Amino acid sequence: MTAAVCHDLDHPGYNNVYQINARTELAVRYNDISPLENHHCAVAFHIFSQPDCNIFSHFDPETVKQIHQGTIALILATDMARHGEILDLFKQKMENFDFTNEEHVSCLKMVLIKCCDISNEVRPMEVAEPWVDCLLEEYFKQSDREKAERLPVAPFMDREKVTKPTAQIGFIKFVLIPMFETVMKLFPQIEEVMVQPLRESRDRYEELKQIDDAMNEVQKKKSENLIMGGKKKKTGQLI
Repeated sequence: MTAAVCHDLDHPGYNNVYQINARTELAVRYNDISPLENHHCAVAFHIFSQPDCNIFSHFDPETVKQIHQGTIALILATDMARHGEILDLFKQKMENFDFTNEEHVSCLKMVLIKCCDISNEVRPMEVAEPWVDCLLEEYFKQSDREKAERLPVAPFMDREKVTKPTAQIGFIKFVLIPMFETVMKLFPQIEEVMVQPLRESRDRYEELKQIDDAMNEVQKKKSENLIMGGKKKKTGQLI
């Protein structure tokens, strides 16, 4: 719970890729290794170091050490650059998962905080969609800055190349559903409350994409007709 509350503390709104490419203070400080996640940890522990905020003051030193280590491991696990690595490790544990095995449970915790971190599309559309709009605006703000600073721009963050449906379809199909379906093997009860809403969200965005594609096709034909009409006028042909 502590890691979940603290996992994005003092987030500047520009992701690790930007931090590293722009050679920001955070990237330099943390040697390009999960700069944001390391910063979130540092801010959390700075808060806990203040007497009136130290929620662990009554724990013994060894327990506090374990809490700190666990919090660091979980917050660092939210770096999406490690997504494939962590999910593959969890899949290996899933072949013979053992709740009495500390290593297995630690891996499960990392996957669960990842699920929490990117679970927006699990929620009802009326709750999830405004947050998608906010996220896309954050992406566009970053890509605009990257263009201005002549830094590499990720296609999924470029306002000229991505739409809400295209952004969400890929993320839901290739990141969210595979991860939640893997967790579902351990906790079958999440299918109805988590996995099914993800599938419905995927279907809804695919329908929206089809509508967008159809509208774009109509617009394209209109533009082509206007061009052809203009050419015929120039050659004196009747239209």
